[in-house]
Amino acid sequence: MPATEAISLDRLEARRDRTFRRLPRLRVQGARRALTFLNQAGLASLFATRALNLPSLWVAVCGRRDPQFPHHSHHDPEVSLAWRLKDALPAAGEVFYAKLIRGKPIFVAWDLFPAVYRLFGPQRDYVREYRDGLLSPAAKAVLDVLHREGPQDTLALKLAVNLARPGQRRTFDGALAELQQRLYVAMREVRYDPFTYVWDLVARRYPERVSEARRLKEDHAAAQVTRRYLEAVIYATFNDVVSVVGDRRRATRAIEALRSEAAVAIDCGIDGLPGKWLVRS
Repeated sequence: MPATEAISLDRLEARRDRTFRRLPRLRVQGARRALTFLNQAGLASLFATRALNLPSLWVAVCGRRDPQFPHHSHHDPEVSLAWRLKDALPAAGEVFYAKLIRGKPIFVAWDLFPAVYRLFGPQRDYVREYRDGLLSPAAKAVLDVLHREGPQDTLALKLAVNLARPGQRRTFDGALAELQQRLYVAMREVRYDPFTYVWDLVARRYPERVSEARRLKEDHAAAQVTRRYLEAVIYATFNDVVSVVGDRRRATRAIEALRSEAAVAIDCGIDGLPGKWLVRS
């Protein structure tokens, strides 16, 4: 049933303080706590952004509400720790990481990955996707190289697809972002001398997880992602749910499934916020 009285924003934010780790006693101080936080969140961003209503690793490192991003971020210990964890945890295979939602970098816990892959990953051969106009020429060229040559560092990949000139950076970066958003490609390794990323095919790097994803039904995957998402963010808009499941139809069905279990309240008013909200029960 829709909520009839406005809900206290302060109470909701207090719940978020725990799930977002915005309390000094809960803050992330190293890899172990970071992994626990990311596994509990299911989905999380690296840095806080208004474009995404998600827990943030950097905010969890800060351990407080609304931290201000420093002007000199390279010398900031909290930013530096978040950045190191962003490279180290995915490279060690502890968590999945890619520019997944709205082109933003997202961590995905492994227990949630099959559901996320079912919703966002490719369902057909990439050559067919390209022929149907659903994949850019640059993205197809990157996939051709990775299929043919195996994992490639960034410079080798640029050279292999003839996009190594400075003026071609936007095209190359756009292709990688496109492929990450559709879960074709992800970072496999970080190298430091010189600094570079190594890229690989998601399906080749994680074949068992992809196979599990392909056995899931779409509605089940959407409901699973929505449940974990609302457990972490506590309150969200319908469009927020759309962003984490991929389309409005999936979001509608997932919300209805959770509503039928009394796991979410719909059409809620929240003190001080406009519009209607979904609130985790």
